[in-house]
Amino acid sequence: MTEPRMRQRGKGPQWEQRDLESFLIAYGDTAPPLKATVLTLDEIITDYIIETCHEAAAVATHARRQKIKLDDFKFMLRRDTAKLGRVSELLETDKELKRKRKAFDTDEGAVVDTVEEVPGEKGKRGKKVEGGGEGDEGERKKKRKKKVKTDDASTVVSG
Repeated sequence: MTEPRMRQRGKGPQWEQRDLESFLIAYGDTAPPLKATVLTLDEIITDYIIETCHEAAAVATHARRQKIKLDDFKFMLRRDTAKLGRVSELLETDKELKRKRKAFDTDEGAVVDTVEEVPGEKGKRGKKVEGGGEGDEGERKKKRKKKVKTDDASTVVSG
């Protein structure tokens, strides 16, 4: 059972009553569910979440970490294949959505430099502009200079 200090009993339900009623109706309860049923579901959900977090914290403590990671929850759910599968599915969907958002991310809100630069020549800032024409401002990529590693052996004089 959960620790009493973790549950906010005096503050009433933890979840929105309309959401819980919608869940109950979706799973076949009567149109206006009983208030006692909604409160019971609220308590069950809250206790489950608290206990799950406590178990994940125990896994993290066993791994000698103070912070809980996502892998702790996965490890805790390793025996419940349905829940673990659903968590994995949701995480994959989240990664896919982030990747798609990143593909549509543009620099529309960025401040554009007003210095006009002629393609192939150095501008006021000393950068050589490759390519040219209008519309290239957002598509230009900054090139990183590669650091050249020097051999220490080249400075050693053999004798």
